[in-house]
Amino acid sequence: MILVDTSVWIDYLNGVQSKHTDTLDAGIVEGTVVMGDLIFLEILQGIRDDREYRKTKQTLMMLDRFQLFGQGMPEKCAENYRTLRKKGITIRKTMDVIIATFCIERQIPLLFTDRDFIPFVEHLGLLSALPEA
Repeated sequence: MILVDTSVWIDYLNGVQSKHTDTLDAGIVEGTVVMGDLIFLEILQGIRDDREYRKTKQTLMMLDRFQLFGQGMPEKCAENYRTLRKKGITIRKTMDVIIATFCIERQIPLLFTDRDFIPFVEHLGLLSALPEA
């Protein structure tokens, strides 16, 4: 099972071909991709065309979905953010802290292109779906 960050989904939905989108495509075929509720939100809110919105929503709703920011997560997210800040690393988006912390807690690999996830891999044990990332 892998969780896929919004950055990879956007490339995938826009037809960008890369090792990340190829991994996502393979994961969809294999049935190993899961969706986070906040990622689902980010994807859908960025779609302007109504027809594309309906098509994308219908497709994404077929994936197993997880609630990323449930019970106990605010404290864990704050701890992870503070741990990185003490190392001189500032994560730019709270959403990335939530996504990374969820994956760390559940030991679910994350497929990402956003560089803000790298400190979570290097310092907090986030599993990258592409280990060379």
